Amino acid sequence: MKKIILSIAVLGIISCKSSQVTLGETSKEDLSVQYANTINEEDLKKHLYILASDEYEGRGTGEAGHEKAGQYIKDFYLDHEIKSPIGGDDYFQEVPKEFLKPDLNDSFNVVAFIEGSEKPDEVLVISAHLDHIGIEDGQVFNGADDDGSGNVSILEIAEAFQKAVKDGHRPKRSIMFLHVTGEEKGLLGSKYYVDHPVEMFPISKTTANLNIDMVGRSDEAHKDDKDFVYLIGADKLSTELHNLSEKMNKKYMNINIDYTFNDENDPNRFYYRSDHYNFAKKGVPIIFYFNGVHEDYHKASDTPDKIDYKMLKRRAQLVFYTAWEIANMSNMLVVDKPIK
Repeated sequence: MKKIILSIAVLGIISCKSSQVTLGETSKEDLSVQYANTINEEDLKKHLYILASDEYEGRGTGEAGHEKAGQYIKDFYLDHEIKSPIGGDDYFQEVPKEFLKPDLNDSFNVVAFIEGSEKPDEVLVISAHLDHIGIEDGQVFNGADDDGSGNVSILEIAEAFQKAVKDGHRPKRSIMFLHVTGEEKGLLGSKYYVDHPVEMFPISKTTANLNIDMVGRSDEAHKDDKDFVYLIGADKLSTELHNLSEKMNKKYMNINIDYTFNDENDPNRFYYRSDHYNFAKKGVPIIFYFNGVHEDYHKASDTPDKIDYKMLKRRAQLVFYTAWEIANMSNMLVVDKPIK
């Protein structure tokens, strides 16, 4: 995060807090539960221990570690037969250094998508920033939470949707998986994307952006209540999105939603400090999923061993359920509030 910054029959009931749906029922919802349950702690941990290892050199914007991380993400999508919206095996949307800053190298956003069955020209964008701080004073800033946690969540969400597609359950509208560069340098990769969206998906056809930035830890305010997530921005442009988000959480997850940082008067101004804001400025409804700032924020000590993988899974599942609902709605989300 910027510093200033699912018919299938299954016996039984999900008895734990992570679901409120009986899987033996015949309904559209059963499908979402089936595929949400493919998101698991083991895979999240496997991916994160790679992306947030010293080998990736802190994923500095446009640097060798960031390029290596981009290749890892691309290989994942190729391995899972999730296509590129650019074409062929090109998953990199080039972001020239002229757009970034004079002291940065050329960089790229990683883009992949699942095409919709009924509304392929409409798209839901799920995003996270792939870059982090890099190496400073010989120390590798691994960025496990910021924002390795968001990127591995997207990989698991994408895999869950692709499993549904292979089983014959393609979403009605398209879903874009977007890993942006340059967030730490000023939300630059997402700014480039909204100004230069891939040709098949103009911003006017983007129904929402679900942005995941730091979802693997807990902050001091929740040290005794870790089953939580901060939600920011859901109601800023679309009452419908806020209501949908609340419904999905109450129906499936019952995570404690904290709206503290959604307050217009909150001094942290987190609504303006991650990549969703560039979508919001274009009139695209957004939700920002966040775990708050902790003692290892923007430090070399933000390492994968400190991640709460149970909560990382639950938060990723919440994003999946919300994405499933948005992707299968009959209409694009209604924007009924002015841009702020």
